[in-house]
Amino acid sequence: MIEIRLKKLLSSGEGPLQLDINLEIGQGEFLAITGPSGSGKTTLLRLLAGLTPPDEGFISFDGQIWLDSVKGISMRPQERNIGLVFQDYALFPNMTVRENLEFALAKKQDNRIVEELMAISELKELEDSYPATLSGGQQQRVALARALVRKPRLLLLDEPLSALDAKIRARLQNYILRLHEKFQLTTILVSHDYREIFKLASRVVALQQGQIIQPDLPAAVLFSSGREGDVRLNGEVLTIEEDGAAFAINVLIGNNVVRVPASPRDIQQLRPGDSVTVSFQALQPELVR
Repeated sequence: MIEIRLKKLLSSGEGPLQLDINLEIGQGEFLAITGPSGSGKTTLLRLLAGLTPPDEGFISFDGQIWLDSVKGISMRPQERNIGLVFQDYALFPNMTVRENLEFALAKKQDNRIVEELMAISELKELEDSYPATLSGGQQQRVALARALVRKPRLLLLDEPLSALDAKIRARLQNYILRLHEKFQLTTILVSHDYREIFKLASRVVALQQGQIIQPDLPAAVLFSSGREGDVRLNGEVLTIEEDGAAFAINVLIGNNVVRVPASPRDIQQLRPGDSVTVSFQALQPELVR
């Protein structure tokens, strides 16, 4: 469990903004934070990482106190064991892919983790390449792998895929999910993209006027055609979950999320990110096989 209570006076385009955060995050949770530009999302990540000092605050991770301004406790960033990935990758241009990952190793740390991460992120064939020769998607894979070299307990992602095209972005979202599950991370993602948020996150909150709120999420698609017709729309599987004794799949269609009943066969064949067609026969959604 992460307990977060932070205050920081920020400067925004509309004048001073008081960031006042009170938030709890479960161990192993994948939390997405959204909200308008300038609302303090990046500052919140920097406060968690220890890169920016708060005016006052408290951070506890799994019972370990990272920050307590009343008691004068403030652990250094390297002591908090956090993986941090920003938009700009921040790779060392004079180092190869392998060297970028090995540079992140702790003193006397077994370098087998580098081999494991290169295999998971499909970087083995690129290990002798320099960042300038890599595509944006490849560079981001290196940045994600490097952030996990020291096996952090908390992974912070600040819109890491926003500069990539849709196809590469969707593929890297799958990498992030794979890494989150493989290393049993607690992950916090900052993003404006609802498609990305619903695909990756188990919970979503928003920053508004410096405070954490529950955002207004897209509502389910409703149709009123005047007759019991068969309307079919294409969408993307976001999450698959149990629904009592049955199963349900949340599907993103446009900017809307539709909850669709699913069979055990559907569950076996589908994964988050897959494209599906949903039929709305008599206004009742069902998957079209």
